[in-house]
Amino acid sequence: MHIKTSVDHIIVGQGLAGSCLALQLLWRGKKIVVFDLPEKNRASTIAAGLFNPVTGKRLSQSWKANELFPYLFEFYSKAEAFFQCKFFHPMPIYRPFDSVQEQNEWMAKSAENGTGKFIENIFTTPTFTQSKDPLGGLLTRHSGYLNVNLFLSEVRKVLVKENAFVQSHFHERNLEEQNDGVIYQQVKANSIIFCDGLQALKNQLFEWLPIRPLRGETLVITLSQKPELIFNRGVYIVPTDSENKFMVGATYEPTSKTEEITVASRSELKEKLNGLLNMPFEIVGQNWGFRPTTPDRRPILGVHPDRPRTLVFNGLGTKGVSLAPYFSHLMAEWMDAKTELPLEINIERFKALYSKFGSE
Repeated sequence: MHIKTSVDHIIVGQGLAGSCLALQLLWRGKKIVVFDLPEKNRASTIAAGLFNPVTGKRLSQSWKANELFPYLFEFYSKAEAFFQCKFFHPMPIYRPFDSVQEQNEWMAKSAENGTGKFIENIFTTPTFTQSKDPLGGLLTRHSGYLNVNLFLSEVRKVLVKENAFVQSHFHERNLEEQNDGVIYQQVKANSIIFCDGLQALKNQLFEWLPIRPLRGETLVITLSQKPELIFNRGVYIVPTDSENKFMVGATYEPTSKTEEITVASRSELKEKLNGLLNMPFEIVGQNWGFRPTTPDRRPILGVHPDRPRTLVFNGLGTKGVSLAPYFSHLMAEWMDAKTELPLEINIERFKALYSKFGSE
């Protein structure tokens, strides 16, 4: 095969994982090419972009929050300066308490080492008139939202400018791996990294990985007045590009494969929104999408068991905005042989599945 271009790395997929890794490699002076054909309902393109160090029904500190959140602030701020564009929006998130017990638990947690730094304030009486908070609530810091679509668009512009973007489906059967690199469509690279989200399910190289689609729906609403901050209890309310439009979400449907918006999800989100907001709203839109999740809710990084030049960075799930910066950094450092990948995120933890898959 005649080689037209030689690069350091090929990246497959330009969602949050692929975009953050592309920036990490570009900032390290690497030459890359990215193959991507965006799908309408992939997670990155409909995401609200929320990042929050205190999450879940039980209001617990996010996994690895002490590492993830300082780094994401550094990464997205650097990206804004790099692109000369505003898409990173730090903002307090207010979560009204569900019960007196929850209120008391957080009064105690706020004094714990490592947790208090993510808490701006704890209120024990109604505080924000725009929300229903009879028991007060928790106000977090180091939180906010990313305009995901604008971020992805800015990354793509740079890739196009550098002749490093190919808008095309990637056909892994045409990938050739050699001792000194990989070759695909007259492009030779030292390695290839698959950041293809749920497309991994159709990828012969990685279809054995336990990546599962988690379906979710969101609403777009209009409000007569702008919320003082991000409200989040059962649903979140996050600003959008439009001055008076806000995204509300999201449902979590691990077993649903429905590829359209549903009345049931609309009703669920509307009911939760009525339980959170103290002001009228109008629903003007509804979206759906799938997120690539894993059984242990940890990303998957590392090298294919039988192909040393073929790598993976996938499984960011519902917290891609928080996870992608830190783990793309870890991936890039590992690719430069500067660090090891911990087992909790290493593809090695699923190696038994590959052995089973190969024997079937």
